[in-house]
Amino acid sequence: MSLKQIVPSRKAKPQSRSRKNLGWLLLVPASAVLALVIGWPLINLIILSFQEFGRAQVFGADIEFIGFENYSNILTDDGFWQVLNRSLVFAAVVVVSTMVVGTLVALLMNFVPKRIKVLVQIGLLVAWAMPQLTAVIVWGWMFNTEYGVFNYLLSQIPGVDFYGHSWLSNPISFFGVAALIITWQSVPFVALTIYAGLTQIPKEMIEAAWLDGASGWQRFKDLTFPLLRPIFTIVIILQIIWDLRVFTQIYALQGLGGLREETNTLGVYIYLTSLGSGEFGLGGAIAVVMVVLMSAVSAFYIKRTLEDMDN
Repeated sequence: MSLKQIVPSRKAKPQSRSRKNLGWLLLVPASAVLALVIGWPLINLIILSFQEFGRAQVFGADIEFIGFENYSNILTDDGFWQVLNRSLVFAAVVVVSTMVVGTLVALLMNFVPKRIKVLVQIGLLVAWAMPQLTAVIVWGWMFNTEYGVFNYLLSQIPGVDFYGHSWLSNPISFFGVAALIITWQSVPFVALTIYAGLTQIPKEMIEAAWLDGASGWQRFKDLTFPLLRPIFTIVIILQIIWDLRVFTQIYALQGLGGLREETNTLGVYIYLTSLGSGEFGLGGAIAVVMVVLMSAVSAFYIKRTLEDMDN
């Protein structure tokens, strides 16, 4: 008997027309709030992206409609493409590391004694609840050039001298530190969400797979993952969205010693273009491009969510 035979098949449950209509009706209040809170500012952002709006316009100069000129400027700017590619690569690294570590922690909590499980959950909640800026300051101190604990510990290795080493002045090590901070704060959400799914898998199924001679990896690949596929899909998509629009950690680390031009991500780039350079129209165009990118990922998320609801 294979493990795939253990996994029960899932069949769609028919829904009555009145139940579906009730669902749409219940969505009306939330949709109205979202249209007011998100829709109206988004419309204004799109309008701004088609205008020449800088510091002069802030102080009363006429606002000029320039069509797609802002979009043409950013799409032909090598700096924008460098930032976009850097953001995509960085998000991919963080998402993979977060999912791997979060999944391992969730599996660990599923097997350890209750007291250890409680301690792990408390630690996860503390890391998750810590403000992003506070986390950057704490980790930035640990990687400090002069008195950072990481430089001290590495320098204790025979033949290794990391005293005075600057982690943030090099773009690669800068993003390594940023990825560590973001992963550290993202793992709790992934771990607790997946662990909640693991608690819903009947123990009899796991025991049957174990008695069938399946290894730990086989049980995860052929039993656990298929059952929790909707959870994994949703968590991965949310992590992609969150990591693509990361701002606080990158901007704060730049202030601690990072080279801004070589470490900008999309969120920081939009901020510096709009408020730093005063090119609000150009910054609006970049933000719209980012919204389109996020919408593409969100559309996939919504599609998979609706499919899971129908199953």
